[in-house]
Amino acid sequence: MLYYAAVFLIIALVAALLGFTGIAAGAAEIAKILFFIFVVLFLVSLVMGLMRRK
Repeated sequence: MLYYAAVFLIIALVAALLGFTGIAAGAAEIAKILFFIFVVLFLVSLVMGLMRRK
């Protein structure tokens, strides 16, 4: 999932450089959402892993 966030971030940067502001904003928003989902899933798996050890 972090891979897809990075891909959409790169798409947003390329679109911004070329002047496609609508596409850049959309891709940046998707990258941001995917990144936060990745962080939440990472934290949940970290907590679950710590609880499993006990």
